Amino acid sequence: MSYGMAAALQAAIWQRLASDAALAAIVGDAIHDTAPQGAVPELYVLLGPEDARERGDGTGAGAEHRVTVTVVSAGAGFLAAKQAAGAVSDALEGAALALDRGLLVSLGFLRARARRSGDGQRRRIDLTFRARVDDGA
Repeated sequence: MSYGMAAALQAAIWQRLASDAALAAIVGDAIHDTAPQGAVPELYVLLGPEDARERGDGTGAGAEHRVTVTVVSAGAGFLAAKQAAGAVSDALEGAALALDRGLLVSLGFLRARARRSGDGQRRRIDLTFRARVDDGA
């Protein structure tokens, strides 16, 4: 297994989301890899946790990453959050991302979970994507 491509995968996902016009029309530039500080946007995207598993083969090291991208909304309902989540999904599903290290073999939607946050004032949608990376390239 190699976890060496994790940073390259995160950077490529962030770049893809940050450059997606449909997502920008909904959240602007509110795409973060840490929770925003200070004045928190009404609607934002947050790169979140990931799980990685060994998926190398006889030709080289590889891994499967299950990456979570979260949409957070202060809106009264889920509509804005679901629109943003749909744009995130559209931007990442099957995307051919160029990594600084290794090769992205595949990237696909795995699941989503929509819920209210602990205080009930915010909406949160966690989207999980499965990315297969190969370090042999």
